[in-house]
Amino acid sequence: MEVLKVASNSNPNKVAGALAGMIREHGRAELQAIGAGAVNQAVKAIAIARGYLAPSGIDLVSIPAFTDVQIDNETRTAIKFIVFPRS
Repeated sequence: MEVLKVASNSNPNKVAGALAGMIREHGRAELQAIGAGAVNQAVKAIAIARGYLAPSGIDLVSIPAFTDVQIDNETRTAIKFIVFPRS
């Protein structure tokens, strides 16, 4: 499954649409963000996606976690959000 990478300048409505599509298609999704601005946009996108999916009876749950990523041979710590429907 593809990881949705969110930047501080990402449009949260577009990320939410991609997130909702992944939830519908795969049943779960993962967002990755590095930095406070990117985390802010990711959280906004999750909240917006909940609104997109609620009319279909899908309520989302998000679990935040840390992960290490390699960028230009440098290890950076990112926040990942594992998002899936509440069962």
